[in-house]
Parts: sequence; C-alpha cells; structure tokens
Amino acid sequence: MAKIHPVILCGGSGTRLWPLSRKSYPKQFSSLLGEESLFQATARRLSGPGFASPLIVTGDPFRFIVVEQLAAIEAAPQSILIEPEGRNTAPAVLAAALWLESRSADDLILVAPSDHVIADAEKFRTAVFKASEAAEAGGLVTFGIKPTRPETGYGYLKLGDGADLSSEAPQALAGFVEKPDRAKAESMLEAGDTLWNAGLFLFSVRAILEAYRAHAPDIVAPVSRAVAGAETDLGFTRLAPDPWREADDISIDYAIMERASGLMAMPYDGHWSDLGGWEAVWQEAGPDDRGNSASGAVTAIDCKNTLLRSEADGLELVGIGLDGMIAVAMPDAVLVAPKAEGQRVKEAVSALKSKGVYQAEQSARDHRPWGWFESLVIGERFQVKRIVVNPGAALSLQSHNHRAEHWVVVNGTARVTIDDEVKLVSENQSVYIPLGAVHRMENPGKVPMVLIEVQTGSYLGEDDIIRYEDVYARD
Repeated sequence: MAKIHPVILCGGSGTRLWPLSRKSYPKQFSSLLGEESLFQATARRLSGPGFASPLIVTGDPFRFIVVEQLAAIEAAPQSILIEPEGRNTAPAVLAAALWLESRSADDLILVAPSDHVIADAEKFRTAVFKASEAAEAGGLVTFGIKPTRPETGYGYLKLGDGADLSSEAPQALAGFVEKPDRAKAESMLEAGDTLWNAGLFLFSVRAILEAYRAHAPDIVAPVSRAVAGAETDLGFTRLAPDPWREADDISIDYAIMERASGLMAMPYDGHWSDLGGWEAVWQEAGPDDRGNSASGAVTAIDCKNTLLRSEADGLELVGIGLDGMIAVAMPDAVLVAPKAEGQRVKEAVSALKSKGVYQAEQSARDHRPWGWFESLVIGERFQVKRIVVNPGAALSLQSHNHRAEHWVVVNGTARVTIDDEVKLVSENQSVYIPLGAVHRMENPGKVPMVLIEVQTGSYLGEDDIIRYEDVYARD
C-alpha cells in the first residue's frame, strides 16, 4: 500500500467560537475538550503505521505555535509550509501536492482540517486504509459522515443511485449539496442517500495534480511559482508571496471537487464534529443530567441545557436560572447568548471589528516564539504584564524609545542583558531597564521562567521595539 501523507490545514481563524478563538490564536490551538489542542489531536490521529510524518500548511503568525505543540506530543513534521496570506483551501492543498510531487509522486495525500473532533482515531484510520485502494487507482475520495439528525449547518454529499451508506468501501458521488434549510435536511435524512461533507479528502499526488491542471489551471500557474520560489527560514518553507497573491481565493470543493468526474465518497459512521459553534462544544463536552456543561471556575444554580465556561484565572462565573444559554468568560471579554443564536457570534466579531475593538481579533494572552505574555493592568503611562519564557528561549535584543521597564522574577531565573552588562536575576529579585537601553531577557533554566514587568512611559504599544538581534528571525 502507498504511504499516506497527512496534509493538515491550520491557518483558519475560527471566529464562531469567539471569544476563546480569535484571529491571533484560533480554536485549533486551544484546549477546548481536554488537555490537548484540536491540532494536536489531529496530528496524533493521522499517525502510526502507514502514515508519513505530517505536512503542515499554516500562516506566519502560527508557525512557532505549530512547532511547540507538535514537540509537546513528540511529533515531528516533514515540513511546515507558510502561506504568505490565506487563500482558502484550493491553493493550500495544491501547494502541498506540488511540494510532495518531487518526493513522493506515487503516494497518497490525506487532507484534513486541524479543528475537527473524531472520537475514535483507530476507527477513522481503518476507514482511511479501506479508502486507499480507490485512491491508489486514481480516484478522488471525499469522506462523508453518516447523518444522525437533519443538520442545517453542514454541506452534504449526495451519493449515486444504489449507493450504500453502511458500506465500508467508497461509493459513487453524484454531487454536492449546499447547507440546506430544515425541510430539505429532513427530506435528505429520510431519503438516506446523503452524507455530511466532512472536508476530508484522500487521493494520490499524481491524481490531484492532474485534476488541478484539468479544472483549475489558473491556480496552478501562480501556486507553482510560489512553491518553486519558496525559501527555507529556520526550518520553515516560506512560499513566495508575490505569485501566491495571484492565486484565486477559492475552496478545493469549488475549484476541483464540483468540477471533476468519477468522484467517490467514503461513508464514516463514527463520531465526528467540526466544532462549528458553541452549541457543538456544549454537545461534545458531555452535558450532565440537567443538560449543563461547565468548564473552569463555574457555579450553576437552577440552570439547565446551558454552557458555562470560565477561561480566566480567578474569575468565578455564576449562572442562576439559565435555560438554553451560552456564557463564556475570558479575561478581557464575555459572551452571553441563547444557544439557538450561537451561529451569530460571527456577527458580534464583525461589529467589534467595525468599532476598532482589539478583542475582536487579539487574545488577552499574546503568544510569541519564546513563550507568551498578558497584560494585567493598563493605566495612563503604565502597564503591568505577566511574561512567561520557555526553557532555553530568549527575547530579541531590543530597545524602546518611549518606555522604561521594571522586571521582577517570580519563578525561575532570568539571564538579563542591559547594554554591556549581563547578569542572572533569580526569583524575588528585580532589575530596571532604563528608557533607550539595549536589553534582552533569556531563560537559561529547564523550567518556564515567569516575571512581572512594569512599563512606564509616554507610549506603551508593542510597535515601540527596535530589534538588533533575534534568534527567531523576526523583522
């Protein structure tokens, strides 16, 4: 059997799960349902005998998050392709196929979103192997989920005449159905000839490239140039930006799957969810006997059919007499809505963006290659931050034109550079960084280093940084 190369797509923003999921740190990297993130669970699921190391396609802001999260589960990618900007799934899948063409042209590609929940990993891998024969023969296989309800939030796959939803082999695919209204969803469920479109695909490198060249040649030219002009940067493969921007912003469904012939659908009757909204999270979290799902510091009094989540240290979320509600509390934003209105969260994000509210896209916790920081207090001419630096990591050598800084180490030891002086600052010790001083903070230890930073000055924005050296090659 040909080797299967997982291509994991993880560049999306996941705005339907705001305020936990935001553009700066989307849902696939969050621990929504357990200790591991959805991205980590996907990487684990698509591993083992028969699978090559994953090929990751993501955006520049997430490249170090990808590396860190894969390392945490002891997984190594064969490559991480960096999209200069999001152009939807058709260019992303094509770039992965072109990258693999010179290395494994006769192998298979399994395209998978990074933010889906598939409870039984072994069962799903078995389904993939059973679909492999059709893919090796040149077929384009898409995976469909056997529907359990008249769902209006998913697209559907309509199977050909005589197809069997209970089959353990790919079935002829007659066409795609857009998200239906309730009546049409009920009709399709009763007819028993449709599957939910899971956005998962299996095909050979050779077959999918032939399909692109036949049905989407306008995409092939610019993406080919972007791959040919790619540059290696700290182990990442950066696609060339200028030709990439010429590629159409289009999904693989519209560019290829709805135009190609001889498509096949592999029925899968295991548990699956795309976590497309807070109601889906409520369902996946396993509501109690009153229908409540609680996470974090939460107290529910006479509530039912309600999702309560506190994602902030020291913030107690209390619900009283709630029925069919969503309440999600973050350090800097709170969402309260009826579950029935959960799909309108995207409207809230758009409204916040139009007002210029930073919470629309930026998380309270700002993730960086060396760790993360969050603002604790912001006032006129001062700001207090908590900064966590990973073991062995270092901030850039930098200076500021408008602020001075006081650092207090509360856990671990920091190696601090201030102009020509380098010294160790241990727990409960502090150091002062004058305005304009060239400085750097490093963690020489084996545990995360935590410090409290107090900034004072006339301007405290993150763009007041002049970098002189940076081990992460940031501009």
